[in-house]
Amino acid sequence: MKSLLAFAAGIDRFNEIIGKAVSWLILIAVIVSATNAVVRKVFSVSSNSWLELQWYLFGAAFLLAAAYTLKQNEHIRIDIVYGMFSRRVQHWIDLFGHLVFLMPFVLLMLYYLVPYVARSYVSGEVSTNSGGLTIWPAKALLLIGFFLLAMQGISEIIKKIAVMRGLMDDSTPFISAHEAAELEGKALVEEIAK
Repeated sequence: MKSLLAFAAGIDRFNEIIGKAVSWLILIAVIVSATNAVVRKVFSVSSNSWLELQWYLFGAAFLLAAAYTLKQNEHIRIDIVYGMFSRRVQHWIDLFGHLVFLMPFVLLMLYYLVPYVARSYVSGEVSTNSGGLTIWPAKALLLIGFFLLAMQGISEIIKKIAVMRGLMDDSTPFISAHEAAELEGKALVEEIAK
C-alpha cells in the first residue's frame, strides 16, 4: 500500500501544480476579453479568433482544474444528505461514487476522446467561423482534462481505501457549509480583534 500511496501523492502534486498554474488562464482570458471589447468599440475592429481564444482559455482553466478541484474535495455534493451520516459512511459513499460513477464516466470519455482528437488533429480541423482558430487544441484540452481527472480519481480511491483502513489521516475531512461559515466568521473576528 505504501507504493500506491506514493503514486497517489505524485498524482496529487502534479494536479496541484497544474490546477494552480491554470488559474492564471482566467486572468489572461479577462485581459483578452477586455482588449477585444476596447478594440471593437474604439476602432470598430473585431475578430472571431479573439472570441474563440477567450473560449479556449476559459475551457482550459475549467478542464485542467477539474482534477485539482477533486483533489481539494470541492466538487458539488448534496451536503444536507451527506452531512447526516457518520464519517465512516461518508467514506463509503465517496468510494462508491468514485468507483461506480466517476471512473466509468471518465474512462468512457477517454475512450471516445482519443479518436475524436486524433481525427481533428490529422484533418487540421479549423473553426467554421471566419478568421477562427484551429480546433484540435481545444479538443486536446478535453482529452488532457479527462486524463488528469482519471488520474486524480485513481489517487482519491487509493487514499480513501487507506483512510478507511486506518493507514493515513483524512486529508479532507467533511465540513458542512454551516460549519465552514462559522469557522470563517470566528477567524474573521479573531483577525479583527488583533
